Amino acid sequence: MHHDTSDESCFSPLEPAVLRPEELPAFSRGGGVRTIPLVGKAVGAKVFLTGQTLFPGGAAIALHTHNCPESVTILEGDAIAEIDGTEHHVTRFDTTYVPAGTPHRFRNASATESMRILWIYASVDATRTIVETGVTVRVDAEHDRAVPTGRS
Repeated sequence: MHHDTSDESCFSPLEPAVLRPEELPAFSRGGGVRTIPLVGKAVGAKVFLTGQTLFPGGAAIALHTHNCPESVTILEGDAIAEIDGTEHHVTRFDTTYVPAGTPHRFRNASATESMRILWIYASVDATRTIVETGVTVRVDAEHDRAVPTGRS
């Protein structure tokens, strides 16, 4: 199947960017958990979002769903990934795939060591709905406030 590269809806004409997490702002997710937005609309992404979330020892995020698929890779530490009611022990470089609408969350399996994940959403319009409250927010709300510097 031939893909027509003239279809601008698939390709961004914007300049490349190098994003350094240690130079970007982190946003609190509560309980000591911090998220660093990476690729998103702020750098010209049109079809996906990425970022990292850092968990101190014992920290967790609330059970939630998304309106699009998500993939998470463990970059540091050990985690418990709860996906659709089943817990999975995951460690460095293990990767999950969670379909849209599937309840899930991550928690740090260690009480003392930190844990870091890389997340990728299959849409720049990704939302997060907290299962307990039903509250839905756009994931890129943090991206909008985190414009990287030093792009040429």
